Formats: sequence, C-alpha cells, structure tokens
Amino acid sequence: MKEKVRFIGLDVHAETIAVAIAEPDGEVRSLGTIPNRSESLRKLVRKLGPAEKLRACYEAGPTGYVVYWQLTELGVPCEVVAPTLVPVKAGDRVKTDRRDAEKLARCYRSGDLTAVWVPDEGSEALRDLVRAREAAKQDQMRARHRLSKFLLRSGQRPPTGVRPWTRPYLIWIAQLRFTQIAQESTRQDYLHEVEHMRERVARLEQAITEAVKLASPALQQVINDLQALRGIADISAVTIAAELGQVSCFHSARQLMGYCGAVPSEDSSGKRTRRGGITKTGNAHLRRIVVEAAWSYRRPPCIWYGLRRRQESISEEAKEIAWKAQHRLHKRYMRLGAAGKDQRKIAVAIAHELLGFIWAIGARAETIVRHRVAA
Repeated sequence: MKEKVRFIGLDVHAETIAVAIAEPDGEVRSLGTIPNRSESLRKLVRKLGPAEKLRACYEAGPTGYVVYWQLTELGVPCEVVAPTLVPVKAGDRVKTDRRDAEKLARCYRSGDLTAVWVPDEGSEALRDLVRAREAAKQDQMRARHRLSKFLLRSGQRPPTGVRPWTRPYLIWIAQLRFTQIAQESTRQDYLHEVEHMRERVARLEQAITEAVKLASPALQQVINDLQALRGIADISAVTIAAELGQVSCFHSARQLMGYCGAVPSEDSSGKRTRRGGITKTGNAHLRRIVVEAAWSYRRPPCIWYGLRRRQESISEEAKEIAWKAQHRLHKRYMRLGAAGKDQRKIAVAIAHELLGFIWAIGARAETIVRHRVAA
C-alpha cells in the first residue's frame, strides 16, 4: 500500500551518494553519505527493506544509469528524474548534498518530479558509440582547420578547380614541400592527423553499422523508416534513434519537440505575451542532427537516386509521410525566407516541424514491430 512505501532520494556523485528518506508519516531525514559502490547500495537496501516497500530516485547526470540498474537488480523500483524540472524555492540559496537528497525524497513522495526514459544497456551502448563518432567528427574538423589555416599562412593555394578535402586536394598537400625544416615537419604532422581522423571516423561508422545489426527489431525498424526523410541518411537515422531510445514514450510530437529544446521560450504575464528564442534545454545531440537535416529542405521536393535507394526497403506509409514533409517544409522554408527571416532561424523553425514527422514515422514503426511480435 502507498502509505507504507518509503521514498528514497539519492544525490549521486562519482564517489559518494548522499541518501535521504521520506517516511510514510511525513518525516524526511538524512541517512548520511555512502560510497558509490554496488555493495554499499546492497547494504542500504538490506537496512531499509524490504525492497518492494522502497521507491528510489536520483537526478540524471554524468554518472549515467548504473545506480538505476543496480537498484533494479536488487528489486527496488527506481526512477531517474530530469534535474531541470526539480522544483526550486525562490530565495533558497543553500545547496548541499544532504539538502539535495532530502528535497528529492520529499518531492518524489509528493509526485512533483518528472522521470526520464532510461535505456537498457544495449541502447545505452549504441548511444555511447554514436556520441564517440560525433566527437571524432568534431576532432576531424579541428584537424582540417589547423592544416588549412597553416597552408593559408604559408601562402599555399590549391590548383584551380580542386575542392577542399577531396582526394586530389589531399594528393596536392602530400606533394608540397617547404624549404624550412620546421614548416615541413608541421605539414607532415597536420596531414598525418587529418588522415588519422579520417580513419578513426570510418572505423567508428563501421562499428555503428555492425552494432545496428545487433539492435532490437523495434530500433532497427525506426532506423530504417527514418531514412525515408530528406536529410536523414544511415548515420543520422542511427543518431536520432539512439538519442530518442523509444519514440513511443513521447505521447505527442509536441512532447518530442520539448525534449529536443526546439520550442520557443516564453515570458508572458497578464495581457503581455513575449516569446524568445528556443529553450535549448533538451537533448543537444538530437537538436544538432535535426537542425542539420532541416537545411536540406530549402531545395524543391524531389526523389533523387540516393533517396530512392534508401526508400527501397521502406513501407509506403513512411514514404508518404516523408513526401508530405518535403512539400510542407519546403513551402514553409520559402515563406519564411520571403519574409526576410534569418537563415539560421529558418533552419531551426524547420527542424521544429521536422521533429513532428520524425515522431510520426518512429511511433508508427514501433507500433508495427509490437503488432508483429504479438501476432
């Protein structure tokens, strides 16, 4: 029964966990600090048990979901809550681990916390791999910038018609020679780093391809169907699916837009209505990939060879949604451009609506797999 349930608030850090408990009779007290180790959690559950009468929560953060999995294995229902949605008293300027744990226990008991979706270990592993590839792409861009700016400072220009970072461009750089030994060593080091980053990205992309083959049928179906959309190919689809985890956990497209942080901020009071830029409080990785895809909708709707190949194994319903997205988003892009809006703001506005089509395709794909399994 609910009145016998004890609510535990955990303020989790890399090495320690501050623990507080909210009793059924209304008392909220601190239980001190324990090491962030599985055996310490096991002792805590044994001390406060039985496990079925406990409910635990902690804030999402850099420690991941290890504590969630450990408590679940011990039989304790646990929730990971969104830290930005934890109630904060205006004027409360004292923040300690003990007070944070007590506040979590108190708010959890009163139902004032918002839980986030917790991926299983397979989904979390795929998301780690996708983010590793994203970091590698950023390192690759930095390495290219260092090399190109070095060539610019030294007065070296590629031959006419040679585009940057194509094979002829890299061959031209490899054939350059400097009279100064220091400059020649710099060229060799920068070029080696660019080649190393290229190989690293290729290696991670191959690992992603292999990991997708081992993913759940629902995740594979979402990845496959998302590629019907313009601007979303294989790696982009894997990134979106890995960051979302389970599309059906969002009950509407509007919830997904809020999770991505692509909704406008608002500061309205009385008759005054004031809206600002997007909140940017959601998943930054997801927001980046969707905004990148949104730029492709500045071009007129069409089905070119690459998109046609991607759509060969996709259902007609998903292709119909994607075709509708091309028409609607291109029309909106042109209308906002004609109104003189900034191009970056237009891309964000298109990404906002693109998330709606992503939700429609993803939720439908998961529903198909569930019905297939049930049958």
